[in-house]
Amino acid sequence: MFDIILQEIASGFHEARDFWRVVIRLTLAMLFGAVVGVQRERSGKAAGVRTHMLVASGSALFVLAAMEFGMDSDPLSRVIQGLITGIGFLGAGAILKLEEKRQIEGLTTAAGIWMTAGIGLAIGLGRFGLALVSVVLAWFVLAAVKRIERWLNRDIPDSQETDS
Repeated sequence: MFDIILQEIASGFHEARDFWRVVIRLTLAMLFGAVVGVQRERSGKAAGVRTHMLVASGSALFVLAAMEFGMDSDPLSRVIQGLITGIGFLGAGAILKLEEKRQIEGLTTAAGIWMTAGIGLAIGLGRFGLALVSVVLAWFVLAAVKRIERWLNRDIPDSQETDS
């Protein structure tokens, strides 16, 4: 019985190299997603480390599965389109309209989820440099630009400031 299970697992990988390529890409996607998630977690947002890790690795998984199945660029582009649309719905769930404050919150969280999916997608495609630059820029936008916004809005009363 155990042999059958091992054969079934191994059937998806033609060589050990294929197995390690998948492991490396999924692990990198989780780690890169965690970088964005840590910033969101430290900001007290609902979508934190685990959410961003799952979004990045899930995005990489969809791309890797399509590539492992042998899809060429045209059907692969449809997988990517579906992924982007699906992540949009996930992000939409993070956006709230607060009637009592007359504000919308969660836009930055939704954008962070979308960006994390893009990072995972890039890793799934083997574009590690692109993913790394994207993580650094996302961290900059989420951490450093927030400080710049606070400085720019220092004269605005607290009731009018928003942080999504």
